Amino acid sequence: MKLLSLALLSATLWAQPALRFAELRDLKLAGGQTLPLCRVGYRTYGTLNAERSNAILFPTWFGGRSENLDGFIGPGKMVDSSRFFVITVDALGNGVSCSPSQSTGEFPAITIGDMVASQYRLATETLKLPRLHAVMGISMGGMQTYEWITAHPEFVKLAIPIVGSPKLTMADLLLWQAELGTIEAVQKAGGDPRSAMPAVRAMHEFALHTPHWLTTNRPASSFSEFMAKQQADSQSGISPLDYAAQLRAMMAHDITRRFQGSFESAGAAVRARVLTIVATEDHMVNPEPALTLAASAGWPVVKLTGICGHQAPGCEAGTLNTRIPEFLNQ
Repeated sequence: MKLLSLALLSATLWAQPALRFAELRDLKLAGGQTLPLCRVGYRTYGTLNAERSNAILFPTWFGGRSENLDGFIGPGKMVDSSRFFVITVDALGNGVSCSPSQSTGEFPAITIGDMVASQYRLATETLKLPRLHAVMGISMGGMQTYEWITAHPEFVKLAIPIVGSPKLTMADLLLWQAELGTIEAVQKAGGDPRSAMPAVRAMHEFALHTPHWLTTNRPASSFSEFMAKQQADSQSGISPLDYAAQLRAMMAHDITRRFQGSFESAGAAVRARVLTIVATEDHMVNPEPALTLAASAGWPVVKLTGICGHQAPGCEAGTLNTRIPEFLNQ
């Protein structure tokens, strides 16, 4: 959920579609505020068919941008853009779509639901789509996928949440609060919040993989080099204001809230066919809520069991590049 490693993405940036923006006026937020103008970034791959029925929406993960999803799209990959019209969307708060870092005043709190509300308007108002063939996403993109199928159940035919969660566990909340609290402590002390980012990134990196993977692939002798890079990147990476906004959105995420906390009722409300993908050794987004929801609703599950943890979609891409196209071709 990074900030997924670019080494795992193998994205060919030079071939990417152009970044476009949907200009959404009066976007109503879950907290009661309204954004008078919210620009939502997106890219499109492939061709929309005559029936306008082959569109797949693919939102970004935490801290990610639509350009980072390029490596998952194309023949032989997760989503075949020669068959589908793929829309990659920059989630609110990522520094491309409307975000705290772009605001001259106080930016209101955003939720996963607000991200999906902006995407629904992009799909219906800007792209004039009657329905989506599928919604899929990785990590926070998976959280958005769960929100999509419960907030707009009739609009989505297929859904593929990948290492995402319908609601957070104590383990998830402890990690996010540690990261968020570090940023907020620096702000309260009157310091530059960017100075908090090396420590935040160290926490994030620890949870992104398993200890086994880190021990095997990141020798202790590389620690000083790693921290020096985090220090350098803290000045040019994602704004800590945006980082904190998306952290808060994830921490508030719970699709069962509108169903009195019931996984069974949430699953029963879904009309899409769902393929749940989890990493069994995920230390960043606990897989149990996703597994519980899938079991209660009778959805098929793909378990990634390697030592990469939350990075499993990259490490075990071969499995996903087979299972996901099979599911999408329904």
